[in-house]
Amino acid sequence: MPFEVFDKRMTPLVKAPSVTIQKRGVISLNKAAHGLIGNAETVELLYDRDRQVMALRTVDESSPHAYAVRNGSKRGSGQAIVSATAFTAHYGIDTTATRRWKPFMEDGMLCVDLTTEGTVITGNRTKTTTPTDAVEPIEAPTDDASTDVPVDDPDHP
Repeated sequence: MPFEVFDKRMTPLVKAPSVTIQKRGVISLNKAAHGLIGNAETVELLYDRDRQVMALRTVDESSPHAYAVRNGSKRGSGQAIVSATAFTAHYGIDTTATRRWKPFMEDGMLCVDLTTEGTVITGNRTKTTTPTDAVEPIEAPTDDASTDVPVDDPDHP
């Protein structure tokens, strides 16, 4: 039998959900993780102090605690970005290094157990310190993604 040329476009890419907290406190979700919360356009950020678990919950943009979920990729289908600098600072969440976790769902919320170390990401499009399935490159936040601005902030464009 002759050799066949493998066409990677014929095989769907299965990517594990991942949540990354970047050095400046920006939270990024890969496409699979964003899909778990229905590709939400706005979320609330929650934290369980006892368990050290953070969560993102889909909310209507009119919610007083809503944060915009921005597209982190200029190509359109990449990571979703949530500006969470004040959130990470308030709860003392370590942002000295960019780290990635495998999230889990609980009560309709996308959750991350921060008692686990997470995978340290060493830079854009580079290898991680520990191998993971479905690693996506970290993309720099765009516009004002490095500041915490609720979607209903009248002083913010």
